[in-house]
Amino acid sequence: MKLTKYEKETIINYNQAESTATIYTHDADLKRRLAKYSKQHPDICKADKETREGSVSYTIDKSRLSIRLLPPISEERRKKASEYAKQHSFQSGTTEP
Repeated sequence: MKLTKYEKETIINYNQAESTATIYTHDADLKRRLAKYSKQHPDICKADKETREGSVSYTIDKSRLSIRLLPPISEERRKKASEYAKQHSFQSGTTEP
């Protein structure tokens, strides 16, 4: 069964009483990051389930989980970042050796 992008969700579940959180995801980048992290730190992050639809579930020590809320970038800051990137040969979508 093929899922739509809308159905490919990520759910982070934890409560105040337990020291662990559960992460359920279809996100390919997050799956790779969790797999790498769980191999490096098996004592605080472990894979629980993988489904044939492509989702994975991990249990992770809640103290290792962080949610960042970033403010919007101002037009002035965006322009400065663009100028810096141009001056230092950063180009989006290209790879140079």
